[in-house]
Amino acid sequence: MFIKRLPKFEYHAPASLPEALELLSRWGEKAKVFAGGTDLLVSMKKREVLPNHLINLKGISELKGISDEKEGLKIGPLVTLEEIERSKTVKEKYSILWEAVSVMASPQVRTLGTIGGNLSSAVPSADTAPPLIALGASVSLKGIQGERKVQVGDFFRGPGESVLKPDEILTQILIPKPSDGSGGTYLKMMRRNALDLALVGVAVFLRLDLDKQLCREARIALGAVAPTPIRAPMAEEILLGKKVDEVLAGEAGKAASGVCRPISDVRASLEYRCHMVEVLTKRAVMGAYNTIRQRG
Repeated sequence: MFIKRLPKFEYHAPASLPEALELLSRWGEKAKVFAGGTDLLVSMKKREVLPNHLINLKGISELKGISDEKEGLKIGPLVTLEEIERSKTVKEKYSILWEAVSVMASPQVRTLGTIGGNLSSAVPSADTAPPLIALGASVSLKGIQGERKVQVGDFFRGPGESVLKPDEILTQILIPKPSDGSGGTYLKMMRRNALDLALVGVAVFLRLDLDKQLCREARIALGAVAPTPIRAPMAEEILLGKKVDEVLAGEAGKAASGVCRPISDVRASLEYRCHMVEVLTKRAVMGAYNTIRQRG
């Protein structure tokens, strides 16, 4: 059997972030950083990406760890999907992200794949993007010239493209601490029940008033239905200031379906994806609403 081997490259294993940034600055677009390598190494075997230099970030301790702090949850880009799945803090306080990670890939891949890699690959169907957008998360990007923060919703430019510059490294994901009376859910449509890419991904975050009757804040993010993960602002507007019920959730679903721009491919047609955006948005809105109400 023919096995595709990796093309030749020079391997680097920096022990610190400044060392990694210096290497990136030196080699520029000829270099790629990696940690789990679940996307990059496959692309290299397919000869889709041919870097001359590979920079392994696994030895940089400051890019690891999950920290629950006053301003919110800080996640290092080298944190694996399995670590997020096993985190009690993520499951209890940031359940949208936990729900997304728990239906990603296989257990074996989740032990290798990192949240930073999942975002940086900028794949439209990446499961971590919609929940992070719905949660109002931001990322820190660092280069030799300095550091900048970007909202996750502004991070993506197109399939496989982000605002990350060739000499920058994603160094942190920050999720603001959720307000009281808030909650959300993530729903994913797949051809199989597991180990599959999303045909449609919908993340909904809601915040209700003190009486848990009216919707005071709403963020709805969609994945796999446009060149990048997107918000559905018209659907969000429908919910604001109103009591959430099945009828209102259905209206929000129709509005969300109107903003999606999917493609037709071997996995699903454009029409089917748009229809499922409507269905899943309605279910996710009601799921988020009921979750908040049940917390008492």
